[in-house]
Amino acid sequence: MFHIVLIEPEIPHNAGAAGRLALATGSKLHLVEPLGFSLEDKYVRRTGLDYWQDVKLRVWKSFDELRAAADDNARFWFLSTKATTSPWQAEFQAGDYLVFGRETRGLPEELVKQAGDHALRIPMAPGGTRSLNLSTAVAIVLYEAVRQQGPAW
Repeated sequence: MFHIVLIEPEIPHNAGAAGRLALATGSKLHLVEPLGFSLEDKYVRRTGLDYWQDVKLRVWKSFDELRAAADDNARFWFLSTKATTSPWQAEFQAGDYLVFGRETRGLPEELVKQAGDHALRIPMAPGGTRSLNLSTAVAIVLYEAVRQQGPAW
């Protein structure tokens, strides 16, 4: 199982899609406040369809609170367009936290700097887009992490 962390997500259907991804992979979804929407929002429920109530969901007041509650040996991976290491170079382990920033600003620069080789960037062709949709980015990295574990399902 992996942990999907969305720090201050702004768009409800991205959180709903991340919830479906969490459920599909046996992962847990962590949302760090402030949220740009209500969890009762119809778009969250619509994107999560009838699965939303089954998502392992935890809402946190701050990222520091989440980190303090994690196991001492927990590993965090920070996704940013400013990183240089690719997820294909990372060696994920079950229980890792995959951390994504808000849709309009990404992760705070300080978090990315502190992450060192645990800061990851999804490769994209030069001259194309500068970033991907949040739920698309979650899917790419989460399924690479799952693939590395070689699940029997």
